[in-house]
Amino acid sequence: MPRPLIGITTYVEESTRYGVWDLPTSLVPTGYHELVQAAGGSAVLLPPDEPGRAAEVLERVDGLVVAGGPDVDPVHYGAPRDPRTGAPATVRDTWELALLTAALESGLPVLGICRGMQALNVALGGTLVQHIDGHVHTPGVTSWHPVRPVPGTRYGALVPEEADVPTYHHQAVDRLGRDLLVSAYALDGTVEAIELPAPGPWVLGVQWHPERDKDTRVMAALIEAAADRSAHTDTPVLTGATAG
Repeated sequence: MPRPLIGITTYVEESTRYGVWDLPTSLVPTGYHELVQAAGGSAVLLPPDEPGRAAEVLERVDGLVVAGGPDVDPVHYGAPRDPRTGAPATVRDTWELALLTAALESGLPVLGICRGMQALNVALGGTLVQHIDGHVHTPGVTSWHPVRPVPGTRYGALVPEEADVPTYHHQAVDRLGRDLLVSAYALDGTVEAIELPAPGPWVLGVQWHPERDKDTRVMAALIEAAADRSAHTDTPVLTGATAG
């Protein structure tokens, strides 16, 4: 059986040095696809597209990873902009929120990482704290701190003990989105993981960056859920193809 195909969101840098060219580039750090591969999946990168095509794109993958990155624009959760909130990433916000909505509607397994967890919360009607202190110590340098799982949750079953995790964020979940529950906290009470409860679709968001320490437990659980869903979903057979 083929390894589950996991789609990973990417973003566009408007001017990136690419060989001898200076061109807009769709990219994501290599740690994401390396973690998918190490955990037993195959990875495909999903560049921004028209929001109306999100469901069509997701028909081709078995699971979705929404990667980390810049702050979600507070316009999406009805809050005024804090002066410490980063510049809007309008194209990325629109595309990733469309992907999350389509994934949730179809029951596709989802893992949100850092910004991806925050976008998941916003997609389900939640809000964010736009600035917290103590989770970024040096710009551009990952920090580590312990997180405590909540017993009885999906995450708590995967990682039942307190664990040090690599983290880099200055925003966090405030009001939880619809049906979400908290499955891990930092020692200061910051929400570090959220999820939809079992037996519903496998949906988990973590505030930290598992792709930076190569801990495969969370990603392996996504891939297992993707494989299980794929095995129980009728996949249409492509009888032909036409070019562009």
